[in-house]
Amino acid sequence: MTYNFHAGMDVVCIDDNVPLAGGGVVKDANITEGETYRLRWVGMASHYVFGDYLGVKLEGVDSKFGEAWGVPDAPYAARRFRPLVKDPIALFRRIATDPDYKIDAPEGPVRDEPLPPEKAPKREKEVV
Repeated sequence: MTYNFHAGMDVVCIDDNVPLAGGGVVKDANITEGETYRLRWVGMASHYVFGDYLGVKLEGVDSKFGEAWGVPDAPYAARRFRPLVKDPIALFRRIATDPDYKIDAPEGPVRDEPLPPEKAPKREKEVV
């Protein structure tokens, strides 16, 4: 799902993990998952390992991420944030206006067909 981020927009952090070279992750010391932040800058950023990405800078937060590479206050990846939804039923209003609208988010893929039996979640038999 794509978002139209802009400076001044309120966002929620959905990923506060920093990937490590060995494949592990560590929590980012400057941001916390579930916390609300305000964007102060939005734009394309470049990193020699991660490549080009849509980046955001947050008001009151200095990432300190790029200081070792000569890029003070490097932007966070925008994929780590979602817009703060002030209207909790906005999604349902959108579905009501467009019944063909499909929700596509990191929680799971949109499926047009059922999962194969080997990938489907297993149900435990309930004993009554």
